[in-house]
Amino acid sequence: MRILLQSLLAGAAAVAIAASSAQAADLPSRAAPAPVIAVVPVFTWTGFYVGVNAGYGWNNNDNNNYFDPSFGIYGNNSDNDGGFVGGGQIGYNYQVGSFVIGVEADLQYADIGGKANNYFAGYYYGNKDSDGYFGTVRARAGVAFDRALIYVTGGFAYGDIAQGSSSLYAPGVAYYYGGSDDSNTGWVLGGGVEYAFTNNLTAKIEGLYVNLDTKNNWTGLYADSNNAEFGVVRAGLNFKFGTY
Repeated sequence: MRILLQSLLAGAAAVAIAASSAQAADLPSRAAPAPVIAVVPVFTWTGFYVGVNAGYGWNNNDNNNYFDPSFGIYGNNSDNDGGFVGGGQIGYNYQVGSFVIGVEADLQYADIGGKANNYFAGYYYGNKDSDGYFGTVRARAGVAFDRALIYVTGGFAYGDIAQGSSSLYAPGVAYYYGGSDDSNTGWVLGGGVEYAFTNNLTAKIEGLYVNLDTKNNWTGLYADSNNAEFGVVRAGLNFKFGTY
């Protein structure tokens, strides 16, 4: 009888231990959940963009003016003037690592013409340059520091800068030499800094040197040779397509 009672007590204890183990296995774990790491997208300069710009330009145009020897007049002038420059641009960038390459085209209004007045023994010669324009098609290459980009640029330039109308006034004579509105071609070099304030909006400060080829105009007794070269400093805003 005693042995039977001891066996029953031992079996009951084993059943209680097994039930406690099973109940503990069903309880929720108190271990801390694994942290969730958010992946922040890295900004890239790759993509198309369009924008506007405005700034200041100044010219250093060499104008050599010749008249027929029968007049006994020779003129040699250098016009230096400056004014507002503004327009728009469109381009594309491609980023590989920290390096960014691209192409950009722009078209600008330029109020940087000059004027000169010359007097020669009773004769008066006046020259006034009309408002002009210029455009460029340039390659760009630079180094990106996350949202900041430092770059150089250069390429093809065209435009009509400081090619205005001229007049010669002599006693009893008013001779008019008409305006020259043809476009010249040349080259452009420059550089700048651009920064992305958001994934789509960037701002830049840029400097350019533009050199347009010499133009020679001949009309009657008058010959005119113009070499348009000028500098531009401008600020711009670009809208970049894409989210980042």
